[in-house]
Amino acid sequence: MAAGYNGRRSLRESPMRKALFLTLLLLAGCGKPQPPVGKWEGGTITGGSIVVARVEIGADGLIRVSAPDATNLDGVKPEVRMAQQAELQADLVNGWDEVKPRVLDFDGKTFRKPGGVAPQMIWDKATNQMTLEIFIGANPAFPVPLHPVPEFHDDPFSAG
Repeated sequence: MAAGYNGRRSLRESPMRKALFLTLLLLAGCGKPQPPVGKWEGGTITGGSIVVARVEIGADGLIRVSAPDATNLDGVKPEVRMAQQAELQADLVNGWDEVKPRVLDFDGKTFRKPGGVAPQMIWDKATNQMTLEIFIGANPAFPVPLHPVPEFHDDPFSAG
């Protein structure tokens, strides 16, 4: 045993260990935000477009999204629009099992394709509302507000 060693840490060693511990603690808190787990659905009818949508985010962070749409419906008869909406809703329900999960980058609010810039979805933590950003042709993003649901419905416009 070295002369003068009493089993206690030196004063110089203790602050260094505290600094290292605090640094590791801070780094652990700076991890990548985890996306919210849950289900959202909804739809929108704007101008000549209809979109119905579902989003499901699993505990593993994988995301399933489906959003069938119809465009160029300006000036169509109401019964044609209603029939088109019913067809889209049926496509959403019947095709859901075929939707493959995907990975999106998430910064705590906005979802983007990996390495991408354009928002794909925006999550409002305070209201748990998800907004799906649909890009139809060369048009600007078409926001589709989605509401949280415990289970999906045949009519995504319903309040759950």
